[in-house]
Amino acid sequence: MSVLPSSSVGACWLAAFSWFAGLVGAQEPIAERLRARIAQDGIPGLSCAAVVGEEMVFAAGFGLADLENDVPATERTVYRLASISKPVTAVLAMQLVEQGVLDLDADVHTLVAAWPEKRWPVTTRQLLGHLGGVRHYQGEGESTRHYANQIAGLARFAKDPLLHAPGSRFRYSSYGFNLVAAVLEARTGRPFPALVRERIAVPAHAPTLQDDDQRRLIKWRAQGYRRVDGELVNSRLMDSSYKLGGGGLCASAPDLARFARALMAFELVGKDSLTAMWTGQHTRDGRPTNYGLGFAVRTVDGEQVVSHSGAQARVSTMLVMLPAHRIAVVVMCNLEGVKLAAMTRRIALSLREEVR
Repeated sequence: MSVLPSSSVGACWLAAFSWFAGLVGAQEPIAERLRARIAQDGIPGLSCAAVVGEEMVFAAGFGLADLENDVPATERTVYRLASISKPVTAVLAMQLVEQGVLDLDADVHTLVAAWPEKRWPVTTRQLLGHLGGVRHYQGEGESTRHYANQIAGLARFAKDPLLHAPGSRFRYSSYGFNLVAAVLEARTGRPFPALVRERIAVPAHAPTLQDDDQRRLIKWRAQGYRRVDGELVNSRLMDSSYKLGGGGLCASAPDLARFARALMAFELVGKDSLTAMWTGQHTRDGRPTNYGLGFAVRTVDGEQVVSHSGAQARVSTMLVMLPAHRIAVVVMCNLEGVKLAAMTRRIALSLREEVR
């Protein structure tokens, strides 16, 4: 083992200290930005976390997680992920691909007996890219019924026809990801919550990342709110057990950031899988979708930005990653209808400036 000369050691230490000091200095501007947004939108409670490389450089909560009981929102507060559940589902799918358990291009009808044969075959790859033609919500309202598993949840939409030939159009579909979750259960013989726990939460050291089971006691889980005629009211009831793969998970902001850190460190899937997930898809006639496999992808100021938003009863959520710098920022709040994408992206880009 070689040893650096003392002068080199000192130079390296000073560089590392300057880098860390810069990130510490970025914490208050982040907090100020968040406080301003909370005041602007009247958000009851909000939590944010950010990682740079291996370091959690910011984790904090603001306001109240539960207005009725005066419970503060902290970095430990657990929020519904809403559609940020989709990236988790995509990572699980790619793990099975790497292990030779799942063929992304197989007809889903041959993988899940509960999915009836359609006019056109649809594949897991197409579902992960919102190219499968499976419908999204159509005003049917949220479910309050508890479903035993993701295969059982297919009953809500399995009989409906595909909206178009798979691959011909981009049409965002949470139900499409519900179907992916059913594929994962069918291929592994394991319940989807167990797959999330064993394959994602444990290796990522993210213990609060789990299914948002309304029957189970989940410590630090936030209540949620919506605004009606200018007044805050409780969110509508929802049991997300039918759509864990598309929007039924929950986590604290730091644990979602730990998921992102583990992903960017190739600890959950390999480089080839990440490249596939973070490459924008195209329709058959060549139109770009700005969506890969489970992640939105775009270029901002010459930087690849990988992200996903979430919106459902109780929450608004956002995850932004800058893979080239291994930066991830998570913002989650307990008010519906808050647009968090631009602010979260600005925080991530500000951290990039600190580490350059």
